[in-house]
Amino acid sequence: MARLTRHPVAHPPVAPEREATSHLAMRAYAAFVLFSGLAYSWWYNLLGAIGAAILIALVVAGSLAIWIPRVARRGFAWQRLPWAALGYVALAGASTAWSDWPGATVATWVVLVAFTLQGVIIADMLSWREIVRALEAALRWIIGGSIAIEVWVAVILHHPIMPNFFPVDGDPDPHWYWVRGNLFDSWLVGERIQGIVGNSNLLGMLAVIAIIVFAARLRLAVIERLPAERIVARSLWLLAAVWILLRAGSATSIVAGALAVAVLCAALLMRRESSPSGRTRIYVLCTLVAAGGAAIAVFGYNRIVALLGRDGGLTGRSEIWDQVIDRARDRPAFGHGFSSPWVPWDPAFDGWIIDHGITVFEAHNMWLDVFLQLGAAGILVIAIVYGSAVWRAWFHAVDRPRGVGVETLPFSPLSLVPLLILWALLAQGIAESNPIMLWGWMLVVLFTSKLRQRRTP
Repeated sequence: MARLTRHPVAHPPVAPEREATSHLAMRAYAAFVLFSGLAYSWWYNLLGAIGAAILIALVVAGSLAIWIPRVARRGFAWQRLPWAALGYVALAGASTAWSDWPGATVATWVVLVAFTLQGVIIADMLSWREIVRALEAALRWIIGGSIAIEVWVAVILHHPIMPNFFPVDGDPDPHWYWVRGNLFDSWLVGERIQGIVGNSNLLGMLAVIAIIVFAARLRLAVIERLPAERIVARSLWLLAAVWILLRAGSATSIVAGALAVAVLCAALLMRRESSPSGRTRIYVLCTLVAAGGAAIAVFGYNRIVALLGRDGGLTGRSEIWDQVIDRARDRPAFGHGFSSPWVPWDPAFDGWIIDHGITVFEAHNMWLDVFLQLGAAGILVIAIVYGSAVWRAWFHAVDRPRGVGVETLPFSPLSLVPLLILWALLAQGIAESNPIMLWGWMLVVLFTSKLRQRRTP
């Protein structure tokens, strides 16, 4: 007969160790850094070029001030650095020696180094769970801030606003506006909104990334059986991100989101198979589906772009690509010199390609942009950067994590986040250059750096 005892075998329960205030502050600071990178154009439109540059310098200085003492105390695994990404940074810096626009090369290379540092530092200071949580906070500020500024312009101001609140005489081209005030023109599909970032395509892509992060965090909340109010709150944020994606009306972002969904299905199928033969069958199936999808995209191109509300020239991008290719052919091996983005006030770019009265500051295709700037050598390095990142992210997502010894742990929805975002960036790179500059590059460096470290929760 069982009897009660005052001498149990197990240790009495204890409360979990409280996180240090300094670490909580560091997490909040990381969220601010990610917000400042993802919504860089918000600071640019608010503070101007000089103000945004000062902010970048202050944020980088703050990150280094936090990180360097930490490295001095516990050391740093230098062999785990993202060497392919750093090789691209080195090649971009070296191009100053042969650049046709050396001033633009130096200026934009400093920005590239700043965003690279932020990616490496955040990857070293935070765990995977903390990185996704910081991304969630930053994206909530972007989604919530976009809705707030659109409501303010539409309901209170009743007129569009220009970057830096710059006054304009007459009736300027709508593409010049920071926020147009179109929020209430339609609830789902209608006049496009631009949010705090001042660009519909950029807002749409950030909404895609927000959907990936919010959905992963929502799934985690369900798995961990968090309180109902927190699950409802995360669900509302996910719905807000979907709504922003629809209102942004970005065809590129919709394609990127569709590709992320396809990769998600493949990863979930792979997670269900543990045997080599079963995984081989899934690889064959995915290859056939990918080949079929590519054939549909090629032969049904005109119909697809028509369904997305675009023309065959992808809203003028084909003309930009033709001019970029013509210029890049002059120096195909190492390019004309790094400049991401193109500096519109540099004589080499000022008035070169004009769209809606504005000097274009990117090739609207990351591969062509790299070809123009760093030639075939740059394309090779960027292919290695993204290829290695996607390779590591795939196995990070589909291989079951292990604990002590041979003990296996359950899959986490958070391990899918880098894989889906990287594929979304690759899709965006067909029509935009963001994946090789500013926030896109910061995310690539962040994920690559973290994927090279020992796997931790």
